[in-house]
Order: sequence, then C-alpha cells, then structure tokens
Amino acid sequence: MALLKRINPFSKVNDDTGFGINAAGYGGRFINRDGSFNLRREGAPFWHRYSIYHTLLNISAWQFVIFLLVFFFSVNLLYACIYWAVGPQQLQGVIGNTFWQKFKELYFFSAETFTTVGYGRVNPVGDGANLVATIEAMSGFLSFAVVTGLIYGRFSRPRAHLLFSDNALIAPYRGKTALMFRMASHKEYHTLTDVQIQVNLALLVEDNGHLIYKYYELALERKRIDSLSMNWTVVHAIDENSPLNGFGEEDMRIADVEVYVLVRGFNEVYSNLVQQRTSYTFEEIIFNRRFLPMYRVSKNGRTTILELDKLNASIEADSEA
Repeated sequence: MALLKRINPFSKVNDDTGFGINAAGYGGRFINRDGSFNLRREGAPFWHRYSIYHTLLNISAWQFVIFLLVFFFSVNLLYACIYWAVGPQQLQGVIGNTFWQKFKELYFFSAETFTTVGYGRVNPVGDGANLVATIEAMSGFLSFAVVTGLIYGRFSRPRAHLLFSDNALIAPYRGKTALMFRMASHKEYHTLTDVQIQVNLALLVEDNGHLIYKYYELALERKRIDSLSMNWTVVHAIDENSPLNGFGEEDMRIADVEVYVLVRGFNEVYSNLVQQRTSYTFEEIIFNRRFLPMYRVSKNGRTTILELDKLNASIEADSEA
C-alpha cells in the first residue's frame, strides 16, 4: 500500500484529535453515528467503570420508562417476599385464604407502603413487619428523590438537538468536487446561535512499513454561522490542498476513511453551550450525488417550511431536481 504518497503534503495535519495512530489497536470506527465513542473499557472493576446515574440519563425514553416499571414492580415483589418470610400473621387486615390471595395482599401492601399511600385496611402489628415497613417507607421516599432528580436531569440537560444526514456525499462543486453533508435542528425554539463546526479526516496509511492512522483537519466552505434556524450543508472542497484529492471509492475503502464531525453552539432555551458529534465512514460516503432542497414556502407565502423528512433526500449529481 503506497497510499501515503498520494496525500497532499500541504494538507493540514491534526495531531490533537485524541486518537492514537496504531492501526492494530483499533476496531471499527472511532465515533458512532450517535456521537458516542466506539470504545469499551476493561481492566478495572465494573463498579469503577460503570455509572448507573449517567447511564439512566443517557438511555432512550422508552428504556427509561421500562427501567422505572421493572424497578417498581421488582422492589415491591422483593418486599412482599420479605413480608411473607416474616409471616402474614404480623399484618392485620389480611382477608385472603389461599397462598396467592395472601401474597397478592402483601404485594399491594408493599406498594402502598413504598409510595407512602397507606390505604389502611392492611397494617403491620408485629415487630418484624413494622421494622420491614419502616425500612420500605424510607427506601420509597429516597427512591422517589433519586427518580425525581433523574427525570429533571433528563429534561433539563443541555442538548444540541441536531439531526445529521445519513450519508455524506461527493458532489460537483464549483467546477470540481466536494465532500458534503448536512444537518438541521429538529426541535422547535432550539435554534442554535454562534454555531461552529470542526471536521477531521482519519486515513489509514503505510509509513515505513507500518500501518498507522493520520488525521487531517478539513478546510470548509465556512466553519461558523450566526444561527442554525434552517439546514446547514457543510462543504469541504476537494481541491489541490485537500487530503482527499484524487481519491475514489476504492481508495477510501483501502484508507479506511472516517470523517469526524464536532458541532458547538449556544442554545438559548438552555442558556448554555452545547455540542454534538457524529462521523461518516467510507461506507457512508456516496459518490456522484447531490442533496435536494429541504425547505419550501407555505401556501400563503408568509412562512418558510423546513421539511425535516427530506434531510437525506438526494439525486444523481447530473440529474435535474
């Protein structure tokens, strides 16, 4: 592989990406599409590496709801088993006769105690049951305090709320070609201001008989915009100064190309700086296509409509829209 000789020596090398150069130590892409790092840590105890709180902040909404439901039903099932072990006779007001009827009443008594509802028909009379109910009531309000913090954190955590196109395109641009992708804010009222972007390119090359990764900061048509109210098509012109100059699809595959994107801006809703990452591998870069416009004028001619469902819409570069 003599790919290193084809890279423009005037391309701007970026040695500050935080990624290593040893090709043998990497598997797959550097950055996942959702912006997370494609990395798994080992060699330290699990409880040192894992953060339950931050995991619950970052999982999807449906996963969070399922976790809450599973936690609530499981903890009450545990306490129902403890009450059964202590003895149903230590609870006054149990009217069931069969095992299932009694256990069901213990379970619902646990739910009432855990949530501090306390309807009153079933109540503890023995010392063991009273002790368990006391501990359960304490764990209940502590759990609700933690869940309240989690819900608040999930709603209030500053985010960029950006959507990126599924693919980056190689399209004609001012008589040459350019690498381009686009993004848009998908939340109402979350328009980012003072938006800045940095795009880096990772290439697998041969250097003195060793395969290493080299990183290049890609020059962009513009690296900053005042506000991202509509979509932004980010363009890197592939000219004589570009490290992608002369690259075809097979060259990108051999070089294990990955384009790493970092966007920062100010979100007025959160009144805070936010950022979002993504990346495109060589498999997600399509040649000879161009994006279609994704906005139109409303029927009354007074409003611009941003069509988010057209974020990925593209056609052959030599076709007419």
